[in-house]
Amino acid sequence: MTAAVIDAVAPGEVLPDAARLSRARKAVRWQFGALGFLSGAWGAHIPSVKAQFGLTEGTLSLVLLSAALGAVSSLFFAGRVVERLGVRGVVRLGAGVMGVALALVLHWPGLWAVLPAMVLFGALMSCYDVSINAEGTALESLSGRAVMSNLHGTFSLGAMAGAALCAGLLRLEISPAWQLAGIGLGVSSLAWFTSRGLLDRHPREAGDDGEKAHFAWPRGLLLVIGLLIFTGMTAEGVMYDWCVLYLKQEVGMSQDRAALGYASFCGAMALARFGGDALRARYSERWLLGASASLSAVAMAIVLMSGHPVVSLIGYAFVGAGLAPVVPILFNAATRVPGVSRAAAIASVSSIGYSGFLIGPPLIGFIAQSVSLTAAMSVVVLGTVLLALGARRVPLQD
Repeated sequence: MTAAVIDAVAPGEVLPDAARLSRARKAVRWQFGALGFLSGAWGAHIPSVKAQFGLTEGTLSLVLLSAALGAVSSLFFAGRVVERLGVRGVVRLGAGVMGVALALVLHWPGLWAVLPAMVLFGALMSCYDVSINAEGTALESLSGRAVMSNLHGTFSLGAMAGAALCAGLLRLEISPAWQLAGIGLGVSSLAWFTSRGLLDRHPREAGDDGEKAHFAWPRGLLLVIGLLIFTGMTAEGVMYDWCVLYLKQEVGMSQDRAALGYASFCGAMALARFGGDALRARYSERWLLGASASLSAVAMAIVLMSGHPVVSLIGYAFVGAGLAPVVPILFNAATRVPGVSRAAAIASVSSIGYSGFLIGPPLIGFIAQSVSLTAAMSVVVLGTVLLALGARRVPLQD
């Protein structure tokens, strides 16, 4: 462990040894993978939700908005919940609720029951997300090794696997309702079991008085980072929620093949994130953000102009690769802002970032219903262009 890492920890704190850190890295990697797998399965079956309840694009956006509303609302207390229950407690609670919610989503009697269930699903997913990102940044600080891009790569790999599995099960004509039931309960049980290796409690950093774990509206540099996360999450959220339906409805692909678009997007994102830590060590984070966002903008523009199945699948991969470094870089940058705990910093910038998930669903639904889903997906192009321009103005670590 480097002297810089030791100096960053408050006096009197006991540091985990190398073996304990290694065990924690494996455990948190499982958590990122589990969250990704659940997200991939959900994304692949958004068309199933639309068909099951006979929804229009506008009404479907309300389902997605409900999950986003729960996610954003929970961020006002997520940092404090993590501090009180510990990472392990939040992971276990979140995994259980998310698993049950996903298992039941296609079994509800009507939209009136789906909407509150999705609010709860989004709230616990958000708390889970904050807790494992806090664990990841703590491991990065304590070990002196860059791990955040690798962990987010594991999330994307899990999402690819979840979407690919659902594509295969759809081809085998297995009921979507039973697919989600099996995946929800199985993956959440795995997350519960593997959470035993997490650090749970993190040593305080030097200068942290231990009283700032609560939510604080971001200001200054945290606000700028939050706005960039907002832009990136808006684009990423549109891809997660609408990319399969776009391929099915606008490009004319069957749902099992359209689900491969989600897998293509997440698979490329995973590969890019696994190499992201090495790129962060070689290039400035500011340059990486600008270049990668530009790649996503160009790729998505080509997808929308072509309307061709093969071009769309390849283009989705480049969009995923371009969006890959955004969240790992910006979340890690937020935790370097002095005077705020890791969990509170992540919750604070996420409060703005997840607002992109709030704005995205109704915006896409409105444009799709008024014009077309193709026109609505151009939000991804706009968002990534703004992200590329904004990256140059932020004093991130070079």
